[in-house]
Amino acid sequence: MPLTDPIQDLALLTEMRSGNTAAFAQLYRQHQGPLYRFALLRCGSAAAAADIVQEIFLALLNNTLKFDPSRGVLQGFLFGVARNFLSKQHEANCRYVSNSHAPDTDDASDELADTVAGPLERLLVNEAAENVRVALQQISPHFRDVLILYEMHDLSYLEIAQICDIDLGTVRSRLSRARARLLGLLKGDFAPKCERNAEGQPPPVTCARPTEQISGFTREAHS
Repeated sequence: MPLTDPIQDLALLTEMRSGNTAAFAQLYRQHQGPLYRFALLRCGSAAAAADIVQEIFLALLNNTLKFDPSRGVLQGFLFGVARNFLSKQHEANCRYVSNSHAPDTDDASDELADTVAGPLERLLVNEAAENVRVALQQISPHFRDVLILYEMHDLSYLEIAQICDIDLGTVRSRLSRARARLLGLLKGDFAPKCERNAEGQPPPVTCARPTEQISGFTREAHS
């Protein structure tokens, strides 16, 4: 489901290209929030996420981003641009990935998405937002992309496939793996810390549950 009206987006983009600054400002207001949230969850850094969004809109204003409406909607195009920028940033900053868990692969069963959805939803409703953000950083970027776009931005499999340039089967597989991975991280890496007794002496903030929480994170998988 598009977060913005594709027809209105195209009209505003046309106006912006003709020099209408108000049209650019409205496009920014409509797309800045979703793009920033995606970038923040993807890279884990508020400063880097803000820089990515600024870079996207500067490129849009300077007309260096060649959006073709015949190939999709502006919203999906901008998510794709953000993903490309973030991937380049990740490659520049990290020459290798060290992970103590088993590597993520695309070989999960499609049914896993439905199996994990219920437990993941129940856990995330009660899990601190910061824990979710930290856990997301432990998931490989291409799995993280699918999870964030589907769960946090309410996009369809088809829209995600277009943004990530993958087929529908791969979207389902990556979503399955990402859900299971996130569930395991939140239950195994974070929740146990709050269950330690005085002997473990975890810092109070570890077990805190801030008022800002993730709710309704998981949606029913498409049939």
